[in-house]
Amino acid sequence: MSKKHVVLLFGGNSSEHDVSKRSAYNYYQALKETGKYDLSVVAIAQNGFFLDAKRSFEIMNQADEAPLVAEYMESINPTETLAPIAALKDLPPIDIFFPVVHGNLGEDGTLQGLFRLLKKPYVGAALRGHAISFDKVITKEILTANGIRNTKYLVTYQNDDQPLTWATVEKELGSPVFVKAANQGSSVGISRAENEAEYQAALADSFKYDRKVLVEAAVNGPRELEVGVIGNDDILVSEIGAHQVPDQGGDGKGWYDYKSKFVDNSAVAFEIPAKLPEDVTAEIKAMAKKAYQVLNLAGEARMDFLIDENNVPYLGEPNTLPGFTNMSLFKRLWDYSDINNAKLADMMVQYGFEAYEKEQQISYSFESLGEEKVGTFNGQ
Repeated sequence: MSKKHVVLLFGGNSSEHDVSKRSAYNYYQALKETGKYDLSVVAIAQNGFFLDAKRSFEIMNQADEAPLVAEYMESINPTETLAPIAALKDLPPIDIFFPVVHGNLGEDGTLQGLFRLLKKPYVGAALRGHAISFDKVITKEILTANGIRNTKYLVTYQNDDQPLTWATVEKELGSPVFVKAANQGSSVGISRAENEAEYQAALADSFKYDRKVLVEAAVNGPRELEVGVIGNDDILVSEIGAHQVPDQGGDGKGWYDYKSKFVDNSAVAFEIPAKLPEDVTAEIKAMAKKAYQVLNLAGEARMDFLIDENNVPYLGEPNTLPGFTNMSLFKRLWDYSDINNAKLADMMVQYGFEAYEKEQQISYSFESLGEEKVGTFNGQ
């Protein structure tokens, strides 16, 4: 029996472009280890163009991207309507897409819409699951409506007639707070603020990334936790992982920012499984599973939690396409849950095929309207 052809897509035009390269490399190695699939990789350049497989493979392996993108752009007519995705037609027949595009395009539902138009299976949640979860404000509204504990928050918009003032924030949420661009990931566009000057600087930074900003109450004495979730209807929840950065907790100002996640986490203390009371562990896993369901997620996700000094957990946010770099806790959580990288990647591909088969069973039939018969208006 011939092997299924899996196409890994990575890169994109988000601030997580380079993170995506590293995640794709690890997924490529994991899928290769299974021996079950023919593999191709497609890099999405920062200008939004899909590159050919040869150049993409070099980029995934950390070749200098700029000259390879320039070469490719010179080889095509970029003004053609389908030029941005034209590289796909030069690939062997595609059985399933495996998106590893963090942030914009990959986690906001854009690529999933393309896969659906192409009538191809893909790994991960459907468009609506990504789009809902990518918006931090909508996510919190859905979590709240479904009784899933999360931190207090306020929302402000770039063009508000009456901007959200620090006085209001401090009164409603206390101090410090976290200011977050509503549609971003991996700590991009996020700042900690505990006074007027820091708040205004945080707003200015967040508004670089989105017109809508979430202002979120801090948790007292926090620990940060992560939980991996995979599956479609039959959902698996990983062991819980904890991480602590220097000067975090109590009155400390440290937090798990972009640098700690992807650049240098040598000073971060990790703990898998997290040392928690049994009832708290059970509650966190139940919250993660319920959030996965109500947010319409599938295939994979990482749920980020905060737990306060009294061991009360708060669901921070989901990540519908979690990082899979050597520094990513998601990658390690499944190792501790007795699912190695190769098995995990294989399961995710199978979830993608399963979801596609079920999607094909949904009816989109319609009845012909026939001849129009319009009613009268005002007796005429």
